[in-house]
Amino acid sequence: MSTMSTYDICIVGAGIVGLSTARQLQLNYPHLKILILEKESGVALHQTGRNSGVIHAGVYYPPQSLKANFCREGLKKTIDYCQEHHLPYEQCGKLIVATNTVELQRMEALYQRCLENKLDVIRLSREELQEREPDIDGCAAIYVKETGIVNYQALSEQLAKEFIESGGTLQLNAEVVQIQETATEIRLDTKKHSLRCRYLISCSGVMADRLIRMMGERPDFQIVPFRGEYYRLSPQFDARFQHLIYPVPDPSLPFLGVHLTKMIDGSVTAGPNAMLAYGRESYRKCDISPSDVLDMVRYPGFWKMLSRNLFPGVDELLHSYIRSLYLKKVQKYCPNIQLKDLKPFPSGIRAQAISRDGQLMQDFHFFETKRTLHVGNAPSPAATSAFPIGAYIMSKAAKNWLDG
Repeated sequence: MSTMSTYDICIVGAGIVGLSTARQLQLNYPHLKILILEKESGVALHQTGRNSGVIHAGVYYPPQSLKANFCREGLKKTIDYCQEHHLPYEQCGKLIVATNTVELQRMEALYQRCLENKLDVIRLSREELQEREPDIDGCAAIYVKETGIVNYQALSEQLAKEFIESGGTLQLNAEVVQIQETATEIRLDTKKHSLRCRYLISCSGVMADRLIRMMGERPDFQIVPFRGEYYRLSPQFDARFQHLIYPVPDPSLPFLGVHLTKMIDGSVTAGPNAMLAYGRESYRKCDISPSDVLDMVRYPGFWKMLSRNLFPGVDELLHSYIRSLYLKKVQKYCPNIQLKDLKPFPSGIRAQAISRDGQLMQDFHFFETKRTLHVGNAPSPAATSAFPIGAYIMSKAAKNWLDG
C-alpha cells in the first residue's frame, strides 16, 4: 500500500490569486513543501483568463478598504512583474465619460474619490475628450492615467512556471471532493488520490463557499455567479481607441457598466453586462446547472438580494437577449458602433459573495479556521490585486502558522 503524500501547505485553485500566493510563499519559505491543486487541465481558465484584462487603478473603492489599498499596490507590482519577465502590458489610461447632467454630478464624486485614493487624475472638457478620442461623444470625462491592460493568462502561466522552478508542485486535473480538518493536519481527497497537509489555503473562486461547507463549516456568505457577456468589435475598430472607455456608473448598482476595452492583442471588446448565471461555470446562455440553481434558490440571502435588485436584474436580462438594447449602452457614448460591429466573444463569470442578509459583499473577504484560510470574496479587481492579496495571505499564514 502506497504512503499518502504529505505537504506543509496545500493551495486549492490555480487562478492568479492562488498562483501569486503560492509563488510568494515558496520564495519566502523555500524549506516548505507546497502544493497547488487545480481541477482543470491548465491554470487560470476561469475568472482570471476570462476577464477584460484591465490593470485597475482603484477609482471606485472606498479609501482604506482592502480593495482600494490592494488595487493601488497591485497595479505597481503587476507592472513591475511584467517588466521583470518581459510580459506585454500597456498603461493606456482610462476615460470615464459623462453623457448628461446627472452623470456629470456622479463624475465629480468619482473625481473626488480618485483624489482621496491618491490617483493621478485629470478633468477633461467635451473638446478635450473629443481631441483624445474622436469617436467618443460626452459632456466631459475624467482621465485616470495609471490604468492599464495586460494578458492575465500569460502572467499566471509565468507565475506557475516560477513556482515550479523554485521547488513547488502543481497538480492539474485534481478536483478536491473532500476536506477533513483535525487538530494536527488537513486530509484532502481529490477524484484521483488522497493527501495530507499541515495547512490549507483555498483560492477557489466560484467554489469558495463549497470548500468551506465541505469541511463541515458554515460560511457567512454564499457565492452567486454573474455572467459577464462581451462582444468583440469589428476589426475596423482595432487600434482606433487610445484609452479604455468607461461610462459613469450608477452608484446604486453594484457593477461598472458596459465599457470599451483595448486588449493587449490590439482588438477591442465591449462589455461586460452583469447577467445572473444559471450555473457557477455557465459561460453560455444555454448552460444550466440544476444543482447550482437549486443551491441558489435554497439560500435566503439570494432572494433578499434579488428583491433589492429586481428592476436592474430584469434590465440586464433584456440586454442579454436583445442585442440592440446592449448596443444602446455602447452608443450612449460611442455612436459610431453599429449592430454589425458586435461580434461573438467568450463570456466570463464573476464569483460574487452574497451575505446572509442579501448584500453583495463589496470588499475582499476571508474565512478562517485553525488550519485553513479561504479567500471568500475576490471579484474585480482581484486580478490587479493578486500580488498584495498573496502577500496578505502569506502574512496571515506567517502569523498564525509558520512563525509561531
